[in-house]
Amino acid sequence: MNNLRNSVRLIGNIGMNPEVKEIGKDKKLAKFSLATTEVYKNDDGEKVNDTQWHNLIAWGNQAVFSEKYLKKGYEVAIEGKLTSRNYTDKEGVKRYITEIVVSEILMVGNKKD
Repeated sequence: MNNLRNSVRLIGNIGMNPEVKEIGKDKKLAKFSLATTEVYKNDDGEKVNDTQWHNLIAWGNQAVFSEKYLKKGYEVAIEGKLTSRNYTDKEGVKRYITEIVVSEILMVGNKKD
């Protein structure tokens, strides 16, 4: 049950090609976004597409995989954990970011047309 304490599983479409950075000699970091869409009918019977955007971070082998295989529009399943951090921007405003640190990536479909 400990794995359930901070666990995220999503299936969605890559929103941008992964941005990969070298950290030190042997470590890579990949940043990219994932869109998940829920489709439902509202009270008037109209179809509504509700898209949520998620910031993803992949380290090490997952970053290498992301750089090599993932492209904008590809459908993937990910598993990871939520992390939050904050920083102060150039104007002195405190900013908060919630990200998902990816532990597993699975390609589940082709590029979305």
